[in-house]
Amino acid sequence: MPPRELAHLLDALPDGVVLLDAAGAVEQINAEASRIVGLSREAAAGRPVERLLGPKHAVARLAREVLAGGGTSLESECPVPQRFGSALVVEVAAAPLFGVGGRPDGAVLALRDRTLQQQLSHVVSERERLAAFGRIAAGIAHEVKNPLGGIRGAGELLALRAADDKTREAAALIVREADRIGALVDDLMVFARGDALRLAPVNLHRILDDALDLLAHDPIGARSRVERRFDPSLPEVEADADRLMQVFLNLARNALQAMEEGGTLTIATRMTLGQRLTSASGEPVATVLVELHDTGPGIAADVLDRLGTPFFTTRPGGTGLGLALSQHWIARHHGALRVESVPGDGTRVRVALPLRQTAGRGAA
Repeated sequence: MPPRELAHLLDALPDGVVLLDAAGAVEQINAEASRIVGLSREAAAGRPVERLLGPKHAVARLAREVLAGGGTSLESECPVPQRFGSALVVEVAAAPLFGVGGRPDGAVLALRDRTLQQQLSHVVSERERLAAFGRIAAGIAHEVKNPLGGIRGAGELLALRAADDKTREAAALIVREADRIGALVDDLMVFARGDALRLAPVNLHRILDDALDLLAHDPIGARSRVERRFDPSLPEVEADADRLMQVFLNLARNALQAMEEGGTLTIATRMTLGQRLTSASGEPVATVLVELHDTGPGIAADVLDRLGTPFFTTRPGGTGLGLALSQHWIARHHGALRVESVPGDGTRVRVALPLRQTAGRGAA
């Protein structure tokens, strides 16, 4: 088959395909593979496979194993860094090509972008987890609310009958702690109540600016610098402005608190073509992305896995409900909230929201 016809055939495939010669140099690369590795066909042609994504990446490693005489190899969930945006999740398969006499004469690499599938799986599991929180919250409220009211009432009665200051102080402490526990239960009940959203066209930049203006008057906001990298072409989204304000205020406060010695909080917005969310009716819709990146110390992997679990916190005096509630409200908007962090390299929080809601206003 002539090279031009082969190129057209490979470009018609939905997966990325890279053909290597016996020395491991790129002979052909189709459009999808070019998109994944971030190199044009002209820039990749004739280059060693290591030039695509680096000598240590699975693409080069599997290719060299096959060229050295191994059989077909496959590795799933390989991260592929992107110049703009987060890394792709790619399944890489490598197989030998045989020439005359059955001798290996090259290799073929198949790259399948699994990013969207992983993101959708994450969204589904996140919604299931929040639904489980709701069932737990309902059980806690049933078991705690009534006896808590009795404890508070007994504290008030004790304060009225107290004959000395020490007893009155103890009674006041009982009432305060009962109120604190009651407030925590009320916060947790958000997961169970399913409060209706008040949807309306919302300017995300105005909400972010308002949140940052509030934090500028807080001592935690004075230690760090805030950079806004807003896409001026970003359209409005159908959302509950109050709930999004609550979310972004909490996320920005967390980022500033993480930078105890000062640093930079960068907030960026953009449209993303590589990620799609599902609307209330299950239809895929375009996505708006808000990213908050702090230059703090980052989060250890074992802690990162537990973030978003109600009452789990690493901050003294924290309730451990802020991030869980933020995830809840973003999920109610049919969006997704992800936290990525590497110790020593800060933390990124990505909030994806559907550009258009198809559900009726007032509910989600």
